[in-house]
Amino acid sequence: MMRSSLWRKFAAAAILLAPFAAPAQHFDGARAYEYAREFAAIGPRWPTGPGHVKAEEFLRHHFQGQQDQLEEDTFTADTPIGPVPMRNFIVRFPGSKPGVIVLGTHYETNYPLRTINFVGANDGASTTGLLMAIGDRLHEETMHGKKLEGYSVWLVFFDGEEAIQSWSDTDSTYGSRHLAARWGRDGTLGQIKAFLLADMIGDKDLDIQRETNSTAWLVALVGQAAKKFGYERYFFQKEMAVEDDHLPFVQRGVPSIDVIDLDYGPNNSYHHTAQDTMDKISAHSLTIDGDVFLETIRLIDLR
Repeated sequence: MMRSSLWRKFAAAAILLAPFAAPAQHFDGARAYEYAREFAAIGPRWPTGPGHVKAEEFLRHHFQGQQDQLEEDTFTADTPIGPVPMRNFIVRFPGSKPGVIVLGTHYETNYPLRTINFVGANDGASTTGLLMAIGDRLHEETMHGKKLEGYSVWLVFFDGEEAIQSWSDTDSTYGSRHLAARWGRDGTLGQIKAFLLADMIGDKDLDIQRETNSTAWLVALVGQAAKKFGYERYFFQKEMAVEDDHLPFVQRGVPSIDVIDLDYGPNNSYHHTAQDTMDKISAHSLTIDGDVFLETIRLIDLR
C-alpha cells in the first residue's frame, strides 16, 4: 500500500512537471537570417565588382575571427569577358571518423544584373547566412581541440555559380567546376561521403523541389530528416532537374544533392530581379533548413 501511494505521488508530480520539460532544440534560424541580412546589405556581389571584395572580407573576417580552419581557394576563370579572378572559401571542422561531408552554397551575385541593384537576398545571401550559422554550431562542437562525433564537415562558399554572360556548361558554376576538378586530381573527392548543396531556400514560401540529378539515397535521407521534424510539406512535393553547383560533383561520382527552391515568388517572379530582397525570406524557413541539414549529417554519420 505504501509503495502504491508513493508511486501515485511520483506519477502526479511527473504530470505536473511535464509542461516545463525542455523542448527539443531547433536550429537558430534567426541567427542565420541576421547573417544573411548583413551579407545582403553589402549590396551586389558580382565578380570584379567592389561588393565582391567586401563579400570576401565578410567571410574572411567571420571565420578567421573564430579561428576556424579556413582555406581561400583562388583561381582565374576563363569567362566571356576574359580572365576573371575568383575565390572559393573552404572551412573545415574535423571529425572522429575518416571521411568528409561537404555543405556548399554560392555567395556571389549575377554579373549581368549588376545594373539593377540585385542584392540576391535569397539567391546567395540566405544560404551564405545558413552555412555561417551551421558553422557556428560546428565551431562550438570543435572548440578546444575536440572533434565532431562522425565525419569531418567542410563548408564551401563557391564563387562564380552565376553566368557571366548567358548560362551554359562553360559559362556557369566556375567555382564548383574548379574545385571538383582540383579535388579530383589530388584525391580529395574519394574522401567525400556526401555533398549537400543549398540554394535559394530562404524563401518565406518554402517549397523545396526533388532535384532529379541528385543521388537517390541522399534525397531519401533528406526526406527522412524532414519527416523527423514534421516538415514533409516543405519538401519534395514537385520534382525537376536543375543545373547547379552539385553537377561537377555528380559527374565525378560523388553522392550529391541540390536542396533548392526554384519557385521564388508568384510564378517565380522574384528570381533574378531587384525584388530579391530580405523581406522575401524568413528565419522560419532557415530554421527548417538548418534542422534538416544537421539531421541529415547525423544520418549520414550513422550509415
